[in-house]
Amino acid sequence: MEKTNKTRAIFFDVDDTLYDHLQPLKGALQEVLGLPDDFPYAEAYHRFRYYSDWLSAQEDLSAVPEPEAVERMRHRRFELTMAEFGLPLHSGQAEQLQAQYLSRQFQIQPFDGAYELIRRLLAEGHTVGLITNGEGKHQQRKLEALDVFSLIPEERIFISGTLGYAKPDRQLFEHVNRQTGTDSSSSYYIGDSWRNDVVGAVDAGWKVIWFNHRGALPESEHQAHHVARSYEEVSRILTSELVQ
Repeated sequence: MEKTNKTRAIFFDVDDTLYDHLQPLKGALQEVLGLPDDFPYAEAYHRFRYYSDWLSAQEDLSAVPEPEAVERMRHRRFELTMAEFGLPLHSGQAEQLQAQYLSRQFQIQPFDGAYELIRRLLAEGHTVGLITNGEGKHQQRKLEALDVFSLIPEERIFISGTLGYAKPDRQLFEHVNRQTGTDSSSSYYIGDSWRNDVVGAVDAGWKVIWFNHRGALPESEHQAHHVARSYEEVSRILTSELVQ
């Protein structure tokens, strides 16, 4: 018999799921490279995220990474991304882009409907939290900028950099289940990254809502349980799921 909705665990990704991660990148590219408004920023963002994930896997940044490896990944992802658009970077530009991108990541706002949905789920008694990849202090600063801690208890916020493993490692999702007293069969994950969010959560036995608001393509044979392009769609899917 299906569990009641009081037992459901519903966790969200942060970057480009809770807020628009494209804006800091767009601002950095315009500031450093002087790119026009009609540059294909959404396509560049998709490739930038791809290289971020791919290089992180190559550098094995899932555990406690060496700072030098993190910086190498951060600069190289800009070089590889811009090369695809016929804009090879000159000496020092990758470092400038990273500095601008970093400074703009704390000037962010949640997507429309995100916090309204979280408040409703909390009011209904669900276990709601966040699972995010990244260095601990850096991700915490983002969450402070988003005023997340006024919504979600800190013990339900899981940052890979403080745990020693990162998405898509299923151990991260299993750790969340253990820490929150929930189980995979009644857990949902909402995230934008195929490689990290869909693959990781599916492998851990969670139900996945792929927040594919940028029209990306699947990168493996995994199957997301649902696909949504807005928080209105995410809310509608969860409403249907949670009354079963």
